[in-house]
Amino acid sequence: MVNYPLDYARYCSEITSETDRIAELVEGADLSVRVPTCPAWDIAGLALHIGQTYRWAAATVRTRATGFVPHATVPDMAPAARDAGSVAAWLRESAARLAEDLGQAGADTKVWTGMPVENASFWARRMTHEAVVHRADAAIALGAEYSVAPEVAADAIDEWLFVLASPWGANAAPRLAELRGPGTIALRATDGAPEIGADWLIELGRDGFTWRRGVDDSATTTLRGPLTDVLQVFYRRQPADSGRVEVLGDAKLLDEWLERASFG
Repeated sequence: MVNYPLDYARYCSEITSETDRIAELVEGADLSVRVPTCPAWDIAGLALHIGQTYRWAAATVRTRATGFVPHATVPDMAPAARDAGSVAAWLRESAARLAEDLGQAGADTKVWTGMPVENASFWARRMTHEAVVHRADAAIALGAEYSVAPEVAADAIDEWLFVLASPWGANAAPRLAELRGPGTIALRATDGAPEIGADWLIELGRDGFTWRRGVDDSATTTLRGPLTDVLQVFYRRQPADSGRVEVLGDAKLLDEWLERASFG
């Protein structure tokens, strides 16, 4: 059983609102600008990836898929034209289509995910944070400001830890499973609202890692700073030595975790 901190309608609305912010950046951008946090992509490639992921997830939910949906079977996987306005409009349409299909399905509808939980709520949450993190990529590439609502940022960290701890995560980042303890990594937000409880503890054991919300002042290493910056470091969108966060204790352990937790 997975606890979803945000309600289903909030996830659906976050998908469209986050994507609208990305589309605003795309509309005013040179699409050939490289994305330093995703070196294989320029802005056009980033937008294409986001929209294609939405449309694939939408098709998965809409068809109540019981297995992986081949991308080649999903329609409209590219904008009709490659100018900034057309790409931005196609991206917004992709998000709207996904939100509509999620809304029609409902939170508890059974659908394939490839994860331990199989319902539409998983896709609403996963696509929300797909947008949250890729908006950081666009903002970094284009020199724009980036901030995230605290409750959304905290859930993005929860969700990524859930993914990493799943069998799918173990297959996607096999070197992370080889990182053994004893050792602990604490993540601590210095500006979060107390009711959010934006503190996490990752415990490395002989059989891999576990995680929970909570504070441990004796952690082997602690990453602390504003929640949005902790989020970006944790997703490798900002270096730990940026000066925007502090790393206390064994910085090498944090570096090794972040490197091993990277997919691909």
